[in-house]
Amino acid sequence: MRVNSTRVLDFSLTAYFDSNGLNYFYFSVILFLYVLIIGCNVLLIVVICVNRTLHEPMYMFLCSLFVNELYGSTGLLPSLLIQLLSDVHTISAPLCFLQIYCVYTYAHIEFCNLAVMSYDRYLAICFPLQYRSLMTPSKIMKLIVLTWLFPLIEFAVGIVQIAFLQLCGNMINKVYCDSFSIIKLSCSYSTNSIFIGIVYMLTVILGIILLIVYTYVKILRVCFSGSKQIRQKAVSTCTPHLASLLNFSFGFFFDMFQSRFDVSAVPNMLRVLLSLYFLTCQPLFNPLLYGLNMSKIRRVIQLFVLGKP
Repeated sequence: MRVNSTRVLDFSLTAYFDSNGLNYFYFSVILFLYVLIIGCNVLLIVVICVNRTLHEPMYMFLCSLFVNELYGSTGLLPSLLIQLLSDVHTISAPLCFLQIYCVYTYAHIEFCNLAVMSYDRYLAICFPLQYRSLMTPSKIMKLIVLTWLFPLIEFAVGIVQIAFLQLCGNMINKVYCDSFSIIKLSCSYSTNSIFIGIVYMLTVILGIILLIVYTYVKILRVCFSGSKQIRQKAVSTCTPHLASLLNFSFGFFFDMFQSRFDVSAVPNMLRVLLSLYFLTCQPLFNPLLYGLNMSKIRRVIQLFVLGKP
């Protein structure tokens, strides 16, 4: 390994623990999960795209969500599979920065997707008569483009800044690259970076979460004052969304805080599994959750796969 104070050519991922000869078992498990993630998400994307009855705002936003699951899992899992079969857990600097970019844009796009979906449900439930005029095809396209474009541009600027840091080490205590691990290797690193990073992330992410909370407060008001049919519709369409938000937020915030604070009391294997949670479980959780919960998607999948309703 070649390290100096200004340029690092590769990074060592030190969180890989002694697998006691179980490398191929872990490899098989991760490979199975990756194939399952690709299969489930691609199936739902194809089903939504080819069936005109699903060309509605909610399903268009779901399609964007499933594309992001493919993007995020592909940004991590192939590299993880290679590392599991390697005796030396290193990653080149360009691939490390690319992985950081993929992981962080995936996380931000996920929150943006969930915010747009909550806004869509807010319009559908609170303004049912005006919904079609409020959620036009052009507006749907603009929301999807903004959901992707803003994080991709924002983190492109951030990754360039990280790439030009002067580093005094190359040891990353994780199984994949993340931005704060690189910042901690900076020769000019100080503890103020912890709080600056947390304030920035909480400002951006909590802003999105507060928007989601606001829409659901409005939805709940309508539900409590509306008919039983309105309440049933709200529960059936909003429950998967809230479950997805809570699942992703748990994994994301755990990984963010464990990167910035000492969590050595947590066993190493558990830390690794929890750090991978939002990058592996969410891409599998969403297609299963929406595919199984929404009757319209279930019927189309049955027709698409089995050839019968």
